[in-house]
Amino acid sequence: MGSSSGASSESSQLQLSGSEEDLRQVMDQRKRKRMLSNRESAKRSRMRKQQHVDDMMAQVVHLRKENNRILTAMNVTSQFHMNVEAENAILRAQMAELTLRLQTLNEIMDCLNSTNALLETDQYQGTQMVDEFFMNIPWASSFINQPIMASADSMFMY
Repeated sequence: MGSSSGASSESSQLQLSGSEEDLRQVMDQRKRKRMLSNRESAKRSRMRKQQHVDDMMAQVVHLRKENNRILTAMNVTSQFHMNVEAENAILRAQMAELTLRLQTLNEIMDCLNSTNALLETDQYQGTQMVDEFFMNIPWASSFINQPIMASADSMFMY
């Protein structure tokens, strides 16, 4: 009987060790499953990260192209602005010169109108007086038959 109780304790040890083995196999299987799941999760994470890096690089390329396009447009606009400013400066100079000429011509017309009475009485004497009058005016001789110096010819080359 003692041997039967010894045999039953051996069989219970075998059962216990068999269930320990099953438990160990289940735990190993869970551990491998968890490791595989972690690897797949890490792989997905690396793929998302790489996709994000690729998207950022594409955005960098796009933004650089856009930046170059804007810089080119700014340079064209700046050049156009400088040309318009130069043309305006020439036109202002021409306007000032023409205004001065008009003022001079109006003064001459006033002088001619005031001497008109002299010309009607004695044409020769009046003509001689007008010639002498204009020869003695220093500012009048500098404007007679003077060309306009400012030119806009070079301004229309963009």
